[in-house]
Amino acid sequence: MRADRLLSLLMILQSRGRVTAEALADELEVSIRTIYRDVTALSVWGVPVYTERGPGGGIALIERYRTDLTGLSKEEVRALFMLSIPAPLDDLGVGQKLKGALLKLAAALPSSLRADEEQSRQRVHLDWTPWFHEQEPQLHLQIIQQALWNDRRMHIQYLTEGGAWIGPLEADISPYGLVAKSGVWYLIAHRHDYFIVVRVAWIQAAQLLDEHFERSPDFNLSAYWEYWSSEYEREKPQYPVRVRISAELLSALPGQFGKVIQAEIENIQQPDSDGWITLTLPFESLEDARNNLLKHGSAIEVLEPIALRFSLIDFAEQIRARYAG
Repeated sequence: MRADRLLSLLMILQSRGRVTAEALADELEVSIRTIYRDVTALSVWGVPVYTERGPGGGIALIERYRTDLTGLSKEEVRALFMLSIPAPLDDLGVGQKLKGALLKLAAALPSSLRADEEQSRQRVHLDWTPWFHEQEPQLHLQIIQQALWNDRRMHIQYLTEGGAWIGPLEADISPYGLVAKSGVWYLIAHRHDYFIVVRVAWIQAAQLLDEHFERSPDFNLSAYWEYWSSEYEREKPQYPVRVRISAELLSALPGQFGKVIQAEIENIQQPDSDGWITLTLPFESLEDARNNLLKHGSAIEVLEPIALRFSLIDFAEQIRARYAG
């Protein structure tokens, strides 16, 4: 985690004075190029760090500079210690390092603020794991992380969307970033002249190559992920279902179907004479629609497609027959 590394870099410079970029890179297990990027980031944030070239040179802080953690407000301390360690960070092997960084911060706090730390931990807990979520195997996550930090190219063999083979898929890639969404890891990589996104659990083999690559200075990980996610949702196959829905169920729909349904609900002029609303819901297939709509019982009526309507009637009659006796 970059914040953890920046804090470690700052503490090393505070405790040891001038340190060479090579020594910092070895200790923090990153490339020299990454160290210089981190130094730039610290400078942007107002930390008076500078570099000297030549014999006896290195990276150092301006003399007598020390971080002043006593400037943290109560609200900032509470926000800081509401953090819990997400499972994906444990997957990367940095969970204990982040805990260590938080402990160092806690130790540097004045006694008047340490009580706020414990209050935060006892009043707010963040559980990052979805319900009924099975942990996916992340066999190659560590080697991918090694390639990322050192800008090394890789050769991977992987499954297609859905986790199925449609032929041998192999590629030499330049790994640009890792994203954890709802506990699932995705690798964003450059191949030829375009980017690909691969679910890490579907990577069957991964090998580091000797070749390094130059990252595009225009690439922004979070911006690309936001773009790719919206395109993925837009292009995902859909099975539209026209329904009548009771007014009391409307508030639950945006949580399941997102902004598109929220916008459609807001554009509805008025309910019908029964107080019901007519709109179109997106599903992936007839089976997906049936499984989701059955749980709402009589609060939703399917108007079309007619095949789904008959399928729901058939399932309802089967259930009624089973329990009729």
